[in-house]
Amino acid sequence: MSPGNRRRKDIGDYWLGKTLGRGSSGRVKIGIHKITGEKVAVKIIAKSHLASNVSVEKAVKREIAVMKLINHPNIMSLIDVIDLSDSPNLYLILEYVQGGELFEYLVSQGRLQESEARKYFQQIIFGLDYCHRHLICHRDLKPENLLLDKEKSIKIADFGMASLQPAGSLLETSCGSPHYASPEIVNGIPYDGSASDIWSCGIILYALLSGHLPFDDDNIRQLLNKVKVGKYKMPEHFSDDAKDLIQSILVIDPAKRLTMKQVQDHPWFTVDPPENPSTLPDPPTAEEIGRPVSDASEIDDRILATLKDLWTDLTAENVIEALLNKE
Repeated sequence: MSPGNRRRKDIGDYWLGKTLGRGSSGRVKIGIHKITGEKVAVKIIAKSHLASNVSVEKAVKREIAVMKLINHPNIMSLIDVIDLSDSPNLYLILEYVQGGELFEYLVSQGRLQESEARKYFQQIIFGLDYCHRHLICHRDLKPENLLLDKEKSIKIADFGMASLQPAGSLLETSCGSPHYASPEIVNGIPYDGSASDIWSCGIILYALLSGHLPFDDDNIRQLLNKVKVGKYKMPEHFSDDAKDLIQSILVIDPAKRLTMKQVQDHPWFTVDPPENPSTLPDPPTAEEIGRPVSDASEIDDRILATLKDLWTDLTAENVIEALLNKE
């Protein structure tokens, strides 16, 4: 058969094209909508891989559940999930972000001017703030998980490590890259995911302005020790406001670290405000959503499954009990 006569591989409404990349849970191909021609990214995950690896299965389910909850211009969108009974793969249809990783851009450009770094940092903060207001912590923020679209706007990606964190609770799972992980995560103590995400943002800002990382070492033990004590060298060329912002974020004690609001109110952040800040309204309250569920038969099985993926420490019975609870 000649190459021109080969049947194009398709899934659902999409033709599959070239491979864009490979991750820990599967490969990503470009997809083209059969009717509209719209380009998407198709994450292809082998079901056998999920069945043989509980942690990967949990991460994928959590990523799907989290991305169903969030809709923000600086966060990569999940368009659809295709799970066919006769297919060996699970397909996540994602927004196509064609500009590549912020990491690759930083490697090619070297350190960025503060005005350009500020634009990216503002967008990261706006997207992350939206997640935090939905009680979602990313927990794996790094330039490799920050993509640039054709307008060079940030799209936060890869929510495989994300977690729901109810107000007043702490997280315990150690995760993320050692270079970007907060001291409390490195020390293995219960932590506030929002404060840890902000620490990672401080590392990213330092990297954007300097072209290298504040904490780095070929020896992983030495690297972790550097993070624990929080000692790093501040480049001389940083502006005074940039130095102050980074020093106020990279604070070992999370209780003394800048909050999300304090970051957004900082002079370095506000000196050049974005034209269209991507701040969206808070998520609706329980009262705004509507009446409580009065009977277990009203609960959609798919929604119950999604809630179980988010509330990993609860059983299905616990979730049903919570949904029926009028409080």
